[in-house]
Amino acid sequence: MQRTDTANPAYFHKVVDCQYACPAHTPVPEYIRLIAQGRYGDAYMVNWVSNVFPGILGRTCDRPCEPACRRGRVEEVNAQQPEPVAICRLKRAAADMKEDVRHRMPTVAPSNGRRVACVGAGPASLTVARDLAPLGYDVTVFDGEAKAGGFMWTQIPRFRLPESVIDEEVGYILGLGVRFEANRRIESMKALLAQDYDAVFVGCGAPRGRDLDLPGRREAAAHVHIGIDWLASVSFGHVTSIGQRVIVLGGGNTAMDCCRSARRLGGSDVKVIVRSGFEEMKASPWEKEDAMHEGIPILNFHVPKAFVHEGGRLTGMTFEIVQAVYDERGRRSLVPTGEPDRFFPCDDVLVAVGQENAFPWIERDCGLAFDEHGLPRLAKDTHQSTLPQVFFGGDAAFGPKNIITAVAHGHEAAVSIDRFLHGLDTTQRPAPMVNLMSQKMGIHEWSYDNDTSVDLRYKVPWAKAEIALASIKVEVELGFDAATAFKEAQRCLNCDVQTVFAENACIECDACVDICPMDCITFTENGNEKDIRPRLKAPALNLAQDLYTSGELKTGRIMVKDEDVCLHCGLCAERCPTGAWDMQKFLLRTTQAGPRARDAAAAHGVAA
Repeated sequence: MQRTDTANPAYFHKVVDCQYACPAHTPVPEYIRLIAQGRYGDAYMVNWVSNVFPGILGRTCDRPCEPACRRGRVEEVNAQQPEPVAICRLKRAAADMKEDVRHRMPTVAPSNGRRVACVGAGPASLTVARDLAPLGYDVTVFDGEAKAGGFMWTQIPRFRLPESVIDEEVGYILGLGVRFEANRRIESMKALLAQDYDAVFVGCGAPRGRDLDLPGRREAAAHVHIGIDWLASVSFGHVTSIGQRVIVLGGGNTAMDCCRSARRLGGSDVKVIVRSGFEEMKASPWEKEDAMHEGIPILNFHVPKAFVHEGGRLTGMTFEIVQAVYDERGRRSLVPTGEPDRFFPCDDVLVAVGQENAFPWIERDCGLAFDEHGLPRLAKDTHQSTLPQVFFGGDAAFGPKNIITAVAHGHEAAVSIDRFLHGLDTTQRPAPMVNLMSQKMGIHEWSYDNDTSVDLRYKVPWAKAEIALASIKVEVELGFDAATAFKEAQRCLNCDVQTVFAENACIECDACVDICPMDCITFTENGNEKDIRPRLKAPALNLAQDLYTSGELKTGRIMVKDEDVCLHCGLCAERCPTGAWDMQKFLLRTTQAGPRARDAAAAHGVAA
């Protein structure tokens, strides 16, 4: 094996599991340390730079960072079911407890004369606007609704996301001089292009919910509702009640929002029915838990067959009972069990079986190409369409995902738009900025708290059920208080504070090997990776995480560290008598639109 190239930003980035898993690459340990110090405004702004909507995401994020959290795989002895740091809810703590940050928003540069139109006012478009407006671009955001926010406003219930939080964080962006055209639905791409915008960003989401064409659907139409449309109607106050017996079809997060909303609007007998297995449902585990916590059962392996009605009045639904059968290649099929069909009486059905893109306003002869799924053909990293001045992001680009993915798309598209409008190649993406800084404050002292907390994950308090279920607008989760936020922040293992090894200072005394609580350091003969992994002091079984290897030492051996289970506790560096080990904080700042994002052009001979 060759010496690990720690100068490559990608190496240590991968070691910071939470940041690596976040689509927007938010520096998670950095803001969690700030929360522990009571610096909530600073923690908020670290978030705001990368994920744009800390208060919104602190309540609604799909949390790809948490399954990746190192805590969940090094804590088996401490907990039967190890749980990650409550990263998402700590983000909310920073948002809830921050001071006024309006004076910390970017200063807007003088106009550069370039006009950019954003179609849809969802998280992707708002991120583009946030990145481009401070650079002097004249950004106009169009939306068919009265308020900006997109599906954050129309589809996420107020008991999960209060409108005051949306108003605040959308307001920060509009306050940068972004023009918002409310109640203005774009009806024609050709007409928009004719208005002499220099670039157009399409972030209109995936606005069409899938329907089920089953017997009885038309006859019972008055009481069968498409989930996302129904949630929007609830959000705008057009729907204020529902029947007592409600069936929700679908296993995603939209289905969870539907069933919990129905419970608050009068549904006393609400159930979710899915065709897949419970574990295969697309809803986040915590979304399923929240629904069941409110007394909503989830019935799986039920395939809908028909809407049953009497004289046009819905009376219930029938379902076929199936089971999962796997072939020799692991492919799953749903096979009928032979049991009699089941009938469930109901007054209303909410259909939440998926969403799809719809671009009826984009003329197919305007120069934009679409694939067989109706999605625009895009350059994946640049988000640029076959019409060079048109870019896509969020659900409109690659299909339904989530808020944090839409934000990541917005950042990338903004870089592309900025480079395109400066005559630069959009495929050239400058590398992120990286900083490694020693945390040494003395011989055995560090500038961060490296004492590993053994506390189990702290629970977020909820409003009392009788209060929460009585109104669609009462927020269920109450958030951490300052004391609990501090204790939860202390559970972070500081994965961004890296163990950096200097082989020229090593005397191979094995002191670091002896003190390492995870047995993740080994001095051994060199070989290929497949040979080395099983003969380490503790076999390194996770092939997805790289090994940290030194160059050849004086004895001809090499140092190998398993990055997968290292606690970043710093004991190796404290014990080392020669200072061969150091604890260095790794900070990665992703490239965003602006002058620095244009620097790579010079190397390619492109004139700005």
